[in-house]
Amino acid sequence: MADNKPRYTAKPYLAATARFGSSDDSPRDFLERCLAALAAHESEIGAFVHLELDAARRAADASTARWREGRQLSAIDGMPVGIKDIIETIDMPTGQGSPLFEGCRTGRDAASVAALREAGALIVGKTVTTEFASTEPRGTRNPHDPSRTPGGSSSGSAAAVAAGMLSAALGTQVLGSIIRPASYCGCVGFKPTVGAINRGGSYDGLSQSCTGVLAATLNDAWQVAYEIAARAGGDPGFPGLYGPPSAPAAVKPQRVAFLETAGWAVASAGAKQAMADALARLKSAGIAVLARQSHARIAAIETAIADARAVSTRINTWEWRWPLNTYRAIDAEKLSRASRNRLAEAESMTLDGYRIVWSRRDEVRARYAELAAECDVCVSLSAPSAAPVGLGSTGDPSCTAHTSMLGIPAISLPLLVDEGLPLGLQVSGFQNRDADAFAAAAAIQALFQK
Repeated sequence: MADNKPRYTAKPYLAATARFGSSDDSPRDFLERCLAALAAHESEIGAFVHLELDAARRAADASTARWREGRQLSAIDGMPVGIKDIIETIDMPTGQGSPLFEGCRTGRDAASVAALREAGALIVGKTVTTEFASTEPRGTRNPHDPSRTPGGSSSGSAAAVAAGMLSAALGTQVLGSIIRPASYCGCVGFKPTVGAINRGGSYDGLSQSCTGVLAATLNDAWQVAYEIAARAGGDPGFPGLYGPPSAPAAVKPQRVAFLETAGWAVASAGAKQAMADALARLKSAGIAVLARQSHARIAAIETAIADARAVSTRINTWEWRWPLNTYRAIDAEKLSRASRNRLAEAESMTLDGYRIVWSRRDEVRARYAELAAECDVCVSLSAPSAAPVGLGSTGDPSCTAHTSMLGIPAISLPLLVDEGLPLGLQVSGFQNRDADAFAAAAAIQALFQK
């Protein structure tokens, strides 16, 4: 059980860099503070599958010299980051959370990792992912209560950031794999507009998949995403992340839409009360809150996204037919039962069946886009409750499946509490308006800090 006492110290990076031009602090000193937390807590949490600490220290020394000489490569030069083990790294294996690829080395960096290195970030290690960034857990434990799940599939990334081992880590999401672990572990999670961050070299090729960031702060999350996009762009055929070279300034939204989502029906009493209190706080700050009970367009959107999880699962399943069929040919026994079942379902589908759900997604995306005329952003729970007890599941994605289906930016803010444990407040926006969502999220976060 949680004892309500903070066990960890988050490691925001950008706030520390003001001291790096003198002898008061340095990227190497900052890294050592992160590694001290790693040494103290990794055996209990299990956030990493591979570490390259000597290389990180050498990179930190080089970064320290650059900061002292005023020639840093970017705002995140020297930031300790982790890479979800679904994303290729030239110097570390990319196991995809599967015994089928344990120890596999591809000999190249993914686009996002190459961009991080160009920006001077320190690649500390590979963080645990569920099998193929899907549903099968791989043992990481929640930093706040090791008997509970950290969420998934970006399990290790969220846990490592929340435990102060890293300032930021890359995650991926196709259903709820950034927002939910951020909520459970108590860090910031940023799922950008689909296609905004180049996924080259990341083994999550589904049409709703996107690369995002788990971070100690909103500012750190934005900066990591920006520095990647500035060097690698978005997915081919997409315009990349829109927004300024540093975190957007807070802008108080005038109107927000509260979306219950399908998760409201299964949300805990504590989560519902926390959300009610949050909405009251917004209203007291002069922000109009629109809800389904009094606003017809919100009610229509709630109806449209009610089956977001089912639609997304059906789309994802068809798109998983390959490569799962080739993985089965390599060694079916090394696939989890969940993956084998998913492949069987994919093989029972037809292209026409896929087109039906694909068209449904397209229709709902168009309808949701019209909501931009009614509100600045939407707010909702990031998860139906605090992290559930047990490590056999990564939890319920019903509060965030709609953001993946819609392809919109979503941010989980660690502002709420349920059972004495972290619970995220989700701020979601509109396609390619990630900066607007960040500005609103910063203003909402400030209301909780007064």
